[in-house]
Amino acid sequence: MTLLIYLVGWIILIGGVCWGLVAMHVAQHTIGIVAVIMLGVAVITGATRVRSRDRS
Repeated sequence: MTLLIYLVGWIILIGGVCWGLVAMHVAQHTIGIVAVIMLGVAVITGATRVRSRDRS
């Protein structure tokens, strides 16, 4: 459940960044690349933070 809440927060952040890039007229393929990279970072950091909480 904690991972889900964490990822929802990241998805909101990614949406905001993408919206800002669209407003700045950045190319769509660049926006897609940024979104995929940010989603990967979100999954990696979320998994490590949740895993460390489960151990303690």
